[in-house]
Amino acid sequence: MDHVKNTKSHAAPQLNRTLTLFPLVFMGLAYMSPMAVFSPYGIVAQGTQGRAAAAYLVALIMVLFTAYSYGKMVKAFPSSGSAYTYASKTINPSVGFLVGWAVLTDYIFLPVLNILASGIFIHATFPQIPLWAGMLLLLGTVTIVNMFGVKLNAKVNTLVVLFQFLVVAFFAGFAIQRIQTGMGAGELFSTLPFYNPEHSFSLVLAGASIVCTSFLGFDAVTTFTEETVNPRKTVPRAILLIALIGGAMFIGLSYLLHMVHPDFDSFKDPEAGGYEIVYFLGSALLTSFFTAGFIIASIGMSLTSHASGARLLYVMGRDGVLPKKIFGYIHPKLMTPLRNVLIIAVICLLGFFIDLETAFSLVNFGALLAFTFVNLSVIAHYFIKEKRRGIKNFLLYLALPLTGAGFNIWILANLSKNALSLGSIWVAAGVAYLLYLTKFFTKQPPHMNFNEAEYLDSNKDIEKLS
Repeated sequence: MDHVKNTKSHAAPQLNRTLTLFPLVFMGLAYMSPMAVFSPYGIVAQGTQGRAAAAYLVALIMVLFTAYSYGKMVKAFPSSGSAYTYASKTINPSVGFLVGWAVLTDYIFLPVLNILASGIFIHATFPQIPLWAGMLLLLGTVTIVNMFGVKLNAKVNTLVVLFQFLVVAFFAGFAIQRIQTGMGAGELFSTLPFYNPEHSFSLVLAGASIVCTSFLGFDAVTTFTEETVNPRKTVPRAILLIALIGGAMFIGLSYLLHMVHPDFDSFKDPEAGGYEIVYFLGSALLTSFFTAGFIIASIGMSLTSHASGARLLYVMGRDGVLPKKIFGYIHPKLMTPLRNVLIIAVICLLGFFIDLETAFSLVNFGALLAFTFVNLSVIAHYFIKEKRRGIKNFLLYLALPLTGAGFNIWILANLSKNALSLGSIWVAAGVAYLLYLTKFFTKQPPHMNFNEAEYLDSNKDIEKLS
């Protein structure tokens, strides 16, 4: 035991395992944000002819295939590198590098998107606060919390999510009361938000391709794998719970939004349709409560996306894919990837120069590409390399992940031209960087020795027990 401790004492600082199941779930829900359903509701309601709830249900089914694949890959490779690590270890290090490069658009530009969108909302709600001031205030708060570790992040996000639950419950109670007194549909139960024989189901599928991005966050908790206790069991459970809880709330809220305001063609601005319904209910208390909830939700999304991006950069730096001295650094006292937290904060300043559409396009492209390769990694690892055969294994390790990959490729192909163009440019830059790293593929790109990482993790667990 002393030998193990001595070995560990000379090792570089590592991430601490402090997260358990429920803090991890709350972090994922904060990333996803239950209140996010209000943002695209008007557009989705019009596009699906009032069947936004059905679109969210279909999207949840699609997402569950990928959530299943993430769970399988965490069990095989419990690393904070997420899709980057999975593709590197199961398919090819060069493919893994390009997946990691692509997913950077998700984990780097999502914090930018959150800071920008939150600043816009704060400025719209409180015009006396300049846009730049709201953005800097939020960015400063998020950066300071993340500097002091994932445990503090988890505590803050638990409060953030609980407050969102309270706001959602308040809205739901208010909407149900108004419906029962004759507002909107005048009845609480209807199949129309899910099924309307007068309109094609293809509209629901198109809506599902839009709202799938609302589920971004169930996967982000994989970047905290190396800070989670018993990650092979805890992280897969957290992924499933996040997807199910978030999906149930999205479906339930979109159902109530339709029932309280079924005339989806009457929105003054479809992009603000969900907010119009909140104001339509006519309660100053609800409006104030909702505004506070949305601002607090912005803090939660920004906190988790900022922390996730910092950890992906850390793993890529630790592996030598990015400069190790900068990106592979863990602060010896705070035990956080401090430099990466600060780098993400600097990148977030792009919010002053970038528009929402550009940031959103890059986030969606990176996320969907990552989802696709996580599904393919399950096939490569379990079905091809480990040769798990038989009817049950055929279903678990080929049919299910292949279906998940197919869904993601379909959604990816239906992204806007702007998203596909920007994403392709980013991948092309990654190919150029890969050619530089490998000297035109004359050598392998840097990648993690996973057995060594597992050994270090084992030492850490042994030290705790001793």
